[in-house]
Amino acid sequence: MPLGLGRRKKASPLVENEEAEPIRAGLNVPGMEGIDGGVVGLGEGATSEGLPPPPNSMRPRLIFHTQLAHGSPTGRIEGFSNVRELYAKIGEAFGIPPSEVMFCTLNTHKVDMDKLLGGQIGLEDFIFAHIKGQRKEIEVFKGEDALGLTITDNGAGYAFIKRIREGSIIHQIQVINVGDMIESINGHRLIGCRHYEVAKMLKELPKGKEFTIKLVEPLKAFDMISQRSGGSRSASGVQLGTGRGTLRLRSKGPATVEELPSAFEEKAIEKVDDLLESYMGIRDSELAATMVELGKDKKNPDEFAEALDETLGDFAFPDEFVFDVWGAIGDAKVGRV
Repeated sequence: MPLGLGRRKKASPLVENEEAEPIRAGLNVPGMEGIDGGVVGLGEGATSEGLPPPPNSMRPRLIFHTQLAHGSPTGRIEGFSNVRELYAKIGEAFGIPPSEVMFCTLNTHKVDMDKLLGGQIGLEDFIFAHIKGQRKEIEVFKGEDALGLTITDNGAGYAFIKRIREGSIIHQIQVINVGDMIESINGHRLIGCRHYEVAKMLKELPKGKEFTIKLVEPLKAFDMISQRSGGSRSASGVQLGTGRGTLRLRSKGPATVEELPSAFEEKAIEKVDDLLESYMGIRDSELAATMVELGKDKKNPDEFAEALDETLGDFAFPDEFVFDVWGAIGDAKVGRV
């Protein structure tokens, strides 16, 4: 069936091997404590049925416990409405500039890319903030088309390495690690760039030539690891990762408490994320979740394509990609993996 995508913007050249995945979010809840279910997601400033959001005084409080990943006392943060404000609250709690925060992981102090704070935070998740550590400058010879990197970003202007493919060029350079923030490439400053912009730049670097990459690694703990075994609970006894609700973070609008994703949605999001990597060289679970949300109630691929144009037109997704995403959502609905 033709997708009817004549109105779509022309897609930019795809990034085939240098991948990227953003961590994005926005919440607009001044805190909520004791919620026993649901997920908080960042909407467009309205509740269901198009009603305006409740005034701040009537919104429940969301309070999260946090530590610096390399070791610190436990802090309490609340009242943030997006990732930048989250980092600002972390900065206030620990007396550091918000710009020092590189990314956050949930329920682990380790640089675990499977635990990155992304589009959702469980209402009882424990937030670990990874801050800037050692800077390093490396000369890399690009002897192959692909460097073997997967890039993500934190939603606040920092792109960093999420994965290094085994046996790749970068894998052979021991000083480059997962979690390293990419500060510049060949003198081109990348602070403020999105994941796909950095991935495209890496892809377009000429083969057979050297390039210079400046990185910042997360501050690492040395003698504090043993202390963490007793730090998995907050002083109030909150267990990590047991919350049945989720705070969903989006780039615009207020935070909302939502139900946890259904089994269908989880399968569909995973498949769409795989398609993003295959077609566009990026991984972005929040973007995948948005696409599933847009497509799950559509009757045909043309309606789905129009919804993508309206909401995500800046990405200029290729037509064949849109069709495959539609197919993946349909497969997940009927239980096909």
